[in-house]
Amino acid sequence: MTLLLTVIAAVTATVIWYVRPASKMKIGTLCLMYWGASLMWLVDAVVEYAEVGAEYFTPAAADMLNDAFLGLSVIVLGMVIWLAVLLIKDPEGRVKAMLKGKN
Repeated sequence: MTLLLTVIAAVTATVIWYVRPASKMKIGTLCLMYWGASLMWLVDAVVEYAEVGAEYFTPAAADMLNDAFLGLSVIVLGMVIWLAVLLIKDPEGRVKAMLKGKN
């Protein structure tokens, strides 16, 4: 479930980046984070399949729920890091203007 959720997030972010590649919003950073997480979960899935075999495809409901929460947590954490990068880089200078007291 974690792999599925992160791949969906990565594809969505990539489509947004592809539509607006010159955006100042650093969507490329978000894409790289989600694709990195997807690659990590893919390696995890391959190793787990090598260990348990066909049982990998019949998880318990509790395991699927835990994996879904973990996948959503990874997506939210990626967005929080992306927002922090946006606040630090401040591509449009809005945070800097606000801190100086100018609107």
